[in-house]
Amino acid sequence: MRLKLLLLGVGFSCALVSAQQEQPAIVLKAMKAELDRSIGYLKTQGTPPYFLSYSIVDQQRTSVRATFGVLQSSGEGHTRQLALGLRVGDYSLDNTHEIRGDYASYQSRYAYIAIPIEDNSDALRTILWLATDTRFKRAVDEYTKVKTNKAVKVKEEDVSDDFSHEQPSLYIEKPKMLKIDRPLWEAKLKNYTRLFREHPNIFGGDASMEALVETKYFISSEGTMLQTSATYVRLMIYALSKADDGMELPRFESFFAFSPDGMPTDEQVIRKIQTMIDDLEKLRVAPLVDPYSGPAILTGGAAGVFFHEVLGHRVEGHRQKLETEGQTFKKKLGERVLADSIDVVYDPTSDHLNGSDLSGYYKYDDEGVKAQRVAVIENGILKRFLMGRTPIEKFSSSNGHGRGQAGFQPVSRQSNLIIQSKNPVPSPKLRQMLIDECLKKQKPYGLLFAQIEGGFTMTGRTMPNSFNVLPLVVYRVHTDGRPDELVRGVDLVGTPLTVFGKVTAAGDDPETWYGYCGAESGSVPVSQTCPSIFVSEVEVQKKDKSQDKPPILPAPFAKKAN
Repeated sequence: MRLKLLLLGVGFSCALVSAQQEQPAIVLKAMKAELDRSIGYLKTQGTPPYFLSYSIVDQQRTSVRATFGVLQSSGEGHTRQLALGLRVGDYSLDNTHEIRGDYASYQSRYAYIAIPIEDNSDALRTILWLATDTRFKRAVDEYTKVKTNKAVKVKEEDVSDDFSHEQPSLYIEKPKMLKIDRPLWEAKLKNYTRLFREHPNIFGGDASMEALVETKYFISSEGTMLQTSATYVRLMIYALSKADDGMELPRFESFFAFSPDGMPTDEQVIRKIQTMIDDLEKLRVAPLVDPYSGPAILTGGAAGVFFHEVLGHRVEGHRQKLETEGQTFKKKLGERVLADSIDVVYDPTSDHLNGSDLSGYYKYDDEGVKAQRVAVIENGILKRFLMGRTPIEKFSSSNGHGRGQAGFQPVSRQSNLIIQSKNPVPSPKLRQMLIDECLKKQKPYGLLFAQIEGGFTMTGRTMPNSFNVLPLVVYRVHTDGRPDELVRGVDLVGTPLTVFGKVTAAGDDPETWYGYCGAESGSVPVSQTCPSIFVSEVEVQKKDKSQDKPPILPAPFAKKAN
């Protein structure tokens, strides 16, 4: 049952006050006024819109960056950006429908429309008016192309609607504030990065802090009206060294919290930096690994990135519908795809887990739908997909995972990935499983992936449907009892169906890893909470490397290090 926006016109302020005890901001009031006017007028056109939404993201940012003990940049910024959703046709077929054979049509999901940061209703409405007019004209042209394309192409594999019917939501909260002591953070970052200056074999030693207050305003012609606000603080440490054969050796550490109080202490950060330095010095002289196929353990952070790349992008709902996509798991619903002890959950409603803040938390997604916990895999069986408002076969509604960067049109995306095991295996036993599998397969060693840089994956039909996870710290675990051996020069590669079925056990040591996920709707914050996992067989290939030698000149501070 859909609530028409026009019904909100009477008793507007009273309804909002009684619902949330907060008044809508001037920005939201201007959005509503212009949306009401626009939708009312455009309804008289020959091809009228059946849906219109405005989304404005207000970002107030404080950032500090230091390198080798000195300040590199420090400042503050304030921006607002608009994403406009306009659909002509109806819920079953509209202008957003995939135009088969025209790959460029789906790529134009971003439009940079800057919004004034001053709360002037007339100025805001003028920009909304012009953007709506431009988008409407384009939508009518798109709809004509859609109908023509549908008439001349073969029948589609998935004939579900183009847009889902959802109940309207009403939520207004006060914009949050975040007090950042910028001089304090400048001193912190200079102190952190000064440590890298003492090591002449380290060629990059940076630290950056970003604090963000993000307030989102969303309104639609269906009656949804949202004003949500959140704060984020991120600290990132980066260091780079180089082996004599030219291979670049990076190391990263990142920290996330919703406020400065949740950041680690200076002592904790410095310990991490010392570990980074120690790893880089050892990696410089570590042996290269040849291409390998065999058993492996991925520790929590590495396992999280593995699940994100191998599974996560392939259970995003809209990919099950696009005929340019590989649809790896579409026909696997109801089938076992993992060990029966493992569950895979995406939960944007959780802001905290195991003592860590979760960066994939939100109250409502970027299509105005309330966030929901989604158990994608239960007892090893694939149950459902992550859904935005693009229906697919067997799933006609959103489950609150329509997400996009400011200015982008949302699609179904990941949130807080949580891997749970009903029979967690203690770390020593997991290690013994690795050794036993190596002996069974007559392998002299297995691999242990301890640190990961990130990864990427290809999900389309026109290229190999594969993934690539980028390790930073990898060990050989020898079967003859020798100590673990640090190695370098490998990428973890493979195809999803082959490797995913070989995840046979999970540990009892969950870790949380933070990052940004990039896809066609831009970059969105995500987290992965995952224990170590045992994979009976993985494949690694040689990592690409620079052909340039390390610096010929010694570092200017090399004598100080001695």
